[in-house]
Amino acid sequence: MNQYDNKHAHSYYAASAKGMTPYPTLDSDLEADVCVVGGGFTGVNTAIELAQRGLSVILLEGRRIGWGASGRNGGQLIRGIGHDVSGFARYVGQEGVRYLERAGIESVELVGNRIREHGIDCDLRWGFCELANTPAQFEAFKTELQSLAELGYTHETRLVGPEQIRQQVVGSDVYAGGLIDMGSGHLHPLNLVLGEARVAESLGVRIFEQSPVLELIHGSTVQVRCAGGTVRAGSLVLACNAHLEELEPHLSGKVLPAGSYIIATEPLTPEVAAQLIPQNLALCDQKVGLDYYRLSADRRLLFGGACHYSGRDPEDIGAYMRPKMLKVFPQLADVRIDYQWGGMIGITANRFPQAGRLSQYPNVFYAQGYSGHGLNVTHWCARLLAEAIHAGHSKGLDVFSAVPHMTFPGGKALRSPLLALGMFWYRLRELLG
Repeated sequence: MNQYDNKHAHSYYAASAKGMTPYPTLDSDLEADVCVVGGGFTGVNTAIELAQRGLSVILLEGRRIGWGASGRNGGQLIRGIGHDVSGFARYVGQEGVRYLERAGIESVELVGNRIREHGIDCDLRWGFCELANTPAQFEAFKTELQSLAELGYTHETRLVGPEQIRQQVVGSDVYAGGLIDMGSGHLHPLNLVLGEARVAESLGVRIFEQSPVLELIHGSTVQVRCAGGTVRAGSLVLACNAHLEELEPHLSGKVLPAGSYIIATEPLTPEVAAQLIPQNLALCDQKVGLDYYRLSADRRLLFGGACHYSGRDPEDIGAYMRPKMLKVFPQLADVRIDYQWGGMIGITANRFPQAGRLSQYPNVFYAQGYSGHGLNVTHWCARLLAEAIHAGHSKGLDVFSAVPHMTFPGGKALRSPLLALGMFWYRLRELLG
């Protein structure tokens, strides 16, 4: 994977994309109410939300719409905002924790509603199962199930014990049980973001691809300079996540890019596909370096995981990921791998997304650092950013902003190695425990 190639990754998603029409490159000076930088889920949906509120929007993407994690991810549309949010009560109070718990549910519904309202063809399927690697993790699912009931969660949820999981959920012997949630699911992420870009354009958003931002000039009117022209806007939204780099130094050190990788098998027979995942659920385990997988619409197994904090990609992603797949599904030993790809996700130190406005520049807004939970949370943060820009205030954005975020230590050169060392310790504990 070349992180600096303007073409989409050679993935199953790119090979099966629908309507990948190129947008023009910025070649003149323009003005808008809001300039959005970043053409992934955050940027595109912020543009939609702003346009629906009557604001003029220009969206700048340095490469292609959906080029980053939005078009490469596992496609798992799963409730929740990062990890357990109860630990943030000291910052947001119990009412804020309850808001975050509800947002983790309502954000999934927001994505589903957007797909239905605009008829976006992205292979949406409902159904997800959390997989327990140990009996202790399965016991913890019982508490999670109770918490969902207390929240008034209306979708079907149920526990599947170790004696039933192979027949009902996943054709593997490595799990100690699972928690099925029919209110979460899976989809084709690149087709979703491409469809949403078409929605944004239909609302009047001006989209420019292959227009990387070279400089931000702050002021009451922000100037966003690209090689071919400059956009002047009253407000700026930075939606670059793992690819922000040093564009805005006040944010750059708070998110660390980490590599995640996926392989896609050849199309499986209906019989083999049904044996692997009988209910066509999205699946994810509980390991530190988690496995996540599902079936595509044409019955390929899409198997992902192995989050890398070193800043270096494996030389051969297929060779790296195949043993992980075979540990779960040894029956696929003779199955061909047709696609292999990776991408960068934005990791925060506390695994909680960052959304708000810069204290130094109050007309600059941002959302980033979804830590692997981005498909739904991007859409939620986009709505909060648009609320704040349009109305001048958003209670939801205030809750997100109240959670403090540390800058990763070590500077640009040492951030990744230090985090890799820390994650090695957690994985070692997992193996020994």
